[in-house]
Amino acid sequence: MDDIRSTFHDLYGREPECSATAPGRVNLVGEHTDYNGGFVLPTVIPQRTTVELARRPDGLVCAWSANVAEAASQYHLGHEAREGRWIDYVQGVTSVLAAAGHALCGVDIRIDSSVPLGSGLSSSAALEIALLRALRSAFTLDIADVPLARLGQRAENEFVGAPCGVMDQMACSLAEDRVALFLDTRSLEFERVPLPAGTDLVVVNSGVSHHVAGADYATRRRECEEAARLLGVPQLRDLDVKDLDRLAGLPDTLRRRARHVILEDQRVVDAVAAMRAGDRRRLGDLFYASHASMRHDYEVSIPEIDLLVDLARKDPRVHGARLTGGGFGGSIVALAEEGTGREVGERVVREYGARTGRQATVLVPAPVDLDPDPRARAAPAREP
Repeated sequence: MDDIRSTFHDLYGREPECSATAPGRVNLVGEHTDYNGGFVLPTVIPQRTTVELARRPDGLVCAWSANVAEAASQYHLGHEAREGRWIDYVQGVTSVLAAAGHALCGVDIRIDSSVPLGSGLSSSAALEIALLRALRSAFTLDIADVPLARLGQRAENEFVGAPCGVMDQMACSLAEDRVALFLDTRSLEFERVPLPAGTDLVVVNSGVSHHVAGADYATRRRECEEAARLLGVPQLRDLDVKDLDRLAGLPDTLRRRARHVILEDQRVVDAVAAMRAGDRRRLGDLFYASHASMRHDYEVSIPEIDLLVDLARKDPRVHGARLTGGGFGGSIVALAEEGTGREVGERVVREYGARTGRQATVLVPAPVDLDPDPRARAAPAREP
């Protein structure tokens, strides 16, 4: 059962009862603001995760992934136990569903994903949402798209142990192609904002894997919480640019972390205004400002990511570029002139490879169908 070519029938001797997909996401602006209660602006990428499943007459969960060179993993419902492997995301989902009062029986699961692992493009959230959608269909669960995203976040926070905010799961559940999700991560109100006409999004994976569950990510979150405590506010979201002078009394590291979050929240608001006005140059400038802040104030970039941004900046067809995702590796997102994205990305990849010996990958643009889950389309749009 460890053949990467195995179909569901090859694995389980029957056809799946249902299947569901969810896309990966790229965040345009608004990094490390979600767990501070702030604003984010993600959109989807063409790469998707697909989950096929069929119910079993017992309490056994059997899951196989085409992306991992392992035999199928098994566990019993109600006996989920973290193993430090990919199966924890599946166990986390069934665990939080049970805790929320949703009755399940055993299932056979096949997973296949084109979202690169460790790329900063929410491969974990895509898996969580695709699996939740498949289980929702198989067991006729009464769960709307926003609560579905919250369950995905709970699985990652409470079971896997990754201290992420809700942005990834909300994006994978609700965002659409060529439309950014302007999301208030405190209230979960959102609005879909079209990307400016005349632009290509370019996403390049550096080939340096990042791990959200790692110590550095958790440290940044603790630093933000400590800064908020010292400033006497529930979250850094409760401050804005008028409060920057208040940061002077913080220790240097906490001051820089808080400054990034406050200014990044403002950059999201400014980016939405630029998109509505069709101001590509302004939006690109905000990309560059966001990257500089993540590099110097939040300290989550690495030399390989900085090089990708610098290589993109040298191309006159690029309006802006930045690290996207939690950092410490992963990918960049760039805004380029329409029709030039593929060429821009391939040039950046060639020069990056010559400079570093690493193999980067252009993930967007890509000719992949992006038809979203129809239930995601039904969610109402509200403005933060």
